[in-house]
Amino acid sequence: MRNYLLPILLGCAVPAMVSAQSQDSVTIRKMADEVLTHSTAYENLSVLTKKVGGRLAGSPGMVKAEKWGFEALKAAGADTVYLQECLVPHWVRGAKEEARIISKRRDYTPPLNVLALGNSIGTGEKGVSAPVLEVSSFDDLEAKKDQVKGKIVFYNYPFNPKFIKTFHSYGDAAKYRGGGASRAAKYGAVAVIVRSMSHAANNEAHTGAMQYDPNYAKIPAVAIGLQDADRLSQRVKDDPSAQVFLRTNCVMLADTIGHNVIGELRGSKHPDQYLTVGGHLDSWDVAEGAHDDGTGCVQSIEVLRTFKAMGYQPERTLRVVLFANEENGTRGGKKYAELAKQRNEKHIFALESDAGGFTPRGFIMDLPAELKAKVVSWRPLFEPYGIYDFDEVGGGVDVGQLHAALGTPMAELSPDSQRYFDIHHAPIDVFENVNKRELELGAFAMGALLYMVDKSF
Repeated sequence: MRNYLLPILLGCAVPAMVSAQSQDSVTIRKMADEVLTHSTAYENLSVLTKKVGGRLAGSPGMVKAEKWGFEALKAAGADTVYLQECLVPHWVRGAKEEARIISKRRDYTPPLNVLALGNSIGTGEKGVSAPVLEVSSFDDLEAKKDQVKGKIVFYNYPFNPKFIKTFHSYGDAAKYRGGGASRAAKYGAVAVIVRSMSHAANNEAHTGAMQYDPNYAKIPAVAIGLQDADRLSQRVKDDPSAQVFLRTNCVMLADTIGHNVIGELRGSKHPDQYLTVGGHLDSWDVAEGAHDDGTGCVQSIEVLRTFKAMGYQPERTLRVVLFANEENGTRGGKKYAELAKQRNEKHIFALESDAGGFTPRGFIMDLPAELKAKVVSWRPLFEPYGIYDFDEVGGGVDVGQLHAALGTPMAELSPDSQRYFDIHHAPIDVFENVNKRELELGAFAMGALLYMVDKSF
């Protein structure tokens, strides 16, 4: 049967069969056109990174960033913008870290490129000098526990190159950064050096948060660049007299006040039901926080701007949340979830962007089976834009707090991850390393998903 005979044979049935996804396809195409021709995300990111810069919780940059976010949400057309107060930690890095190999050989070796890990204590003005014990894993640490006392433990655990999605490599390796200091302190270590969470072909050191186990002494912790990690590993193998001198100047001050910055677009039918979309406003102090997570913040703001520009009034209230303190405490996400639970708010869906501003490939999701099936059925609407991956289970750190407190279905934008950990938590996470087109495609993908959720959940 020829396709052109179908309308004659089926009468009025064809328009009814076709209409739903056709109309969605048209709306999504209009949304893509709006974002790709009129987006303000890249310009917003330029201001955030170049005029505000690093914005770690408790720092002057945090205050500047909150003011920036408030004004950016107003400019995007939010019906209301407000601040949600929360206490945040106030960790200060202090003067530049120093690390070098010292040895009886007396040969010159360049300084080691290290960054103190977030929340770490400092060494004190005199620094620490000690032999180095290299370990390849926690199991190796246990096997060598009688050798640890008085040493600097060096966790030389490489990023696993076999994972295609590099976030799996990060999840595999990050335990050494997060808990390595206390595990080594248990056996008397005086400091730890952790191989950076990266597989980059450079020597950048990558900071990140660590946590202390209250059962053990607090000892200083630093990350080391990959080339210097290899150099240190070879040196301690070749030179029994080799030690490392380490001086860091960080300190944890008393908690201070920070804020989630929230903008709302009021729902037309169910204003007391919420769709949350956001990124975290804080960043590490050593960089501009462009990909982590300036991109997530400006993409979320762009969703609201695009809805307004298209004249699309969501049925539920759209809340854009620029979360405080994701990097070294997640206090903003916890406060948002705590207040939502106290107020008995009805949260339909929560979406986050905190995986960089690279080309969007899909979404990771944690949804009930029937909702997951519904989202997967929308794949044909997204495939023309290169967005196809809806299979992985998960969600963002901040919206994960809402998911834990209320069971809210959640998702996270999943961009191509191959370059992310080259720059993640490193000084090279700067505006120049963000591609305008990729950034905008991610914002569009988020808007399209929220549009479909709003009309279908």
